[in-house]
Amino acid sequence: MKISRRKTLAILGGGVVAAAGAGGWALARPPAKALAPWEAAGAYADPRMRALSWAILAPNPHNRQPWMVDLSTPDQVALYVDTDRLLPHTDPFSRQIVIGLGCFLEVLRLAALQDGLAVETALFPEGSDPEQLDARPVAVCRFAPTTEGPDPLFAQVPFRRTLKEPFDVTRPVARDALQALVAAGAHGSAVAGSVDEGDIAALRKLTYDALVIEIETERTYKESVDLFRIGRREVNANPDGIDFSGPMFEALHLTGLFNRDVAMDRESSGYKQGLAAVLENADTAMGHIWQVTDGNSRADQIAAGRDWVRLNLAATGLGLGMQPLSQALQEYPEMAGLYADIHQRLAPHGGTVQMLARIGYGPQVGVSPRWPLESKRLDA
Repeated sequence: MKISRRKTLAILGGGVVAAAGAGGWALARPPAKALAPWEAAGAYADPRMRALSWAILAPNPHNRQPWMVDLSTPDQVALYVDTDRLLPHTDPFSRQIVIGLGCFLEVLRLAALQDGLAVETALFPEGSDPEQLDARPVAVCRFAPTTEGPDPLFAQVPFRRTLKEPFDVTRPVARDALQALVAAGAHGSAVAGSVDEGDIAALRKLTYDALVIEIETERTYKESVDLFRIGRREVNANPDGIDFSGPMFEALHLTGLFNRDVAMDRESSGYKQGLAAVLENADTAMGHIWQVTDGNSRADQIAAGRDWVRLNLAATGLGLGMQPLSQALQEYPEMAGLYADIHQRLAPHGGTVQMLARIGYGPQVGVSPRWPLESKRLDA
């Protein structure tokens, strides 16, 4: 679940204006430590570290940043998954986690090309389990000189965001923008989208209903709430998960109006209004884009991730906002009905719908926290 920061403030902020004012500069301080990896990207002598410093900025589910790397072999990076960072309730087979690792590998490749290096990737060289991830390597990446030129999508890496705010419903997405977006991402997966009014209405309802199921299913909702990072100290201490930083959240947390217990209290007005705020994102979609793979192997999931980040980068270049609304694609029992519905709608001839996102125009937002690259090295 992704929560709109702006709407949460509108719901809870009225009672803490005085507290925010009293906090002054301390409340307004950003989580500088958690945001530092964005400034450090590219500032390494080793070309593998330079590429990795960009790769860690890739999108990934619930911002879990599940990657670990080993650089002990020259000219090589071995990628592993941190099995402590999985999402067993909303992502029981770790399909979405693997998609996030595909995003990581694609940004790694784009960054290496900036240095005139190709990345030859062997996926799951020791095999894989389709139902769970384990300690075996996800990929072994070998760096070698290439005559292939840089990919223009790399220029958007520093500016890529996942836009979790409501979109401007007065501003439609043009068909040629959608077509440009689809063309940018269709490599290892089939990418399609729609800005037709009928499709928008149907997918708004489907994604809305899926969000309700995820939030009203206690274990899947709690999985998100447990990953809330509220206020600068929490975000700096654990720069992953779902961050709520900024002066108003500092004040809300300080006064007890916003914490994990409040978020889990389904009888509270904060929970009920918060649910409405989350659902507003689905209701302001101005188009949708999705990916389908013929199969659902780990390699298919990696391919979907590679294409997903390319779509996100292309959207950035077009000035479009994108937010995944893939709750209906999650493989737990309560979601089975909508899972079947969305596959019938988006993959009627078979295959697996790997990602679904809303697109539209919205406000500029800041970067997401990241763990420093050094903390992700197994060989350090």
